Amino acid sequence: MKAAIVTAPGATPIYGDFEAPTAKPGEELILVRASALSHFTKSRASGSHYSSRGGSTAVAGYDGVGITQDGRRVYFALPEPPFGALAEICPVSASHCIDVPESLDDITAAAIANPGMSAWAALVERAHLIPGETVLVNGATSTAGRLAVQLAKHLGARRVIATGRNAHELEELKQLGADIIIPFALGPLDPSGAEDYESALKQAFSEGINVVVDYLWGHSARTIIVAVAKGAEDVTPVRFIHVGSASQEDNVELPGAALRSSAIMLMGCGVKSVALPALLQSVRMVFEAVQPAALKIATIPVPLREVSEVWDRSTGKPRVVFTMDQSLSASREV
Repeated sequence: MKAAIVTAPGATPIYGDFEAPTAKPGEELILVRASALSHFTKSRASGSHYSSRGGSTAVAGYDGVGITQDGRRVYFALPEPPFGALAEICPVSASHCIDVPESLDDITAAAIANPGMSAWAALVERAHLIPGETVLVNGATSTAGRLAVQLAKHLGARRVIATGRNAHELEELKQLGADIIIPFALGPLDPSGAEDYESALKQAFSEGINVVVDYLWGHSARTIIVAVAKGAEDVTPVRFIHVGSASQEDNVELPGAALRSSAIMLMGCGVKSVALPALLQSVRMVFEAVQPAALKIATIPVPLREVSEVWDRSTGKPRVVFTMDQSLSASREV
């Protein structure tokens, strides 16, 4: 079968022939139709993700959309190495599959599953968002962040605060449900940036803050935590959900006083911090929310044979989705 093959950790996958799988007991053989390029897919292939398992030659890709042997169209996730989703056929545990609604095309389902799951799991599984609460999305201009803004509103948030570096893209989020936008600039070239950001956050928190969904970590996350301690009401629980480290700052110098002087609760959200059945349920709920919440995600379908050429492309917007059917290779947005 044809597949995107990783020959060594960190190597760019190559398009080539890989031995076709046979199903083990309890597995489905999926005829793959679409699989998105995500940070998770790339970090698992490089061996840098905390859930990676070292190994030799293997097929890249951890999730996708395809057809089972009995004709069901499903989303599937986490095939066992050396097999992966970026192949014509993928074996995967039957318990790792969920049906895709007829209203969703393959490209949209493959593209929205991972970022939608991260947002839904953060808001529902970890934060237990209550309608009427206020949500801040840190890194809201990313694909997952944009979905988190939309889903927070869909789930009943009274106010959604969107933060990020790109002021123009933050303005666009007002059309997707953001009530307040806070652009920031941090780093040595902006010596007053952290102070300005903290001041804007404390002003936004004056009406209350309940949930933070963080896709950046690093300096911006630290600034939010300090602003919560200074600006949030006394003993009001603030659930801070760390989802991603797009800032590429893995470590944060966190002042202990920020924790002692606030009721902030720090939590992570991802594989191993949320049970797999709950993550799959999050995908199912996002699929069901696409139409009623008018969720939007830009995509670029690309034939799998071009994997080497586009592998190092940004995993942001629009989202690259590899397809096995070249007739699907036309850009779209839903």
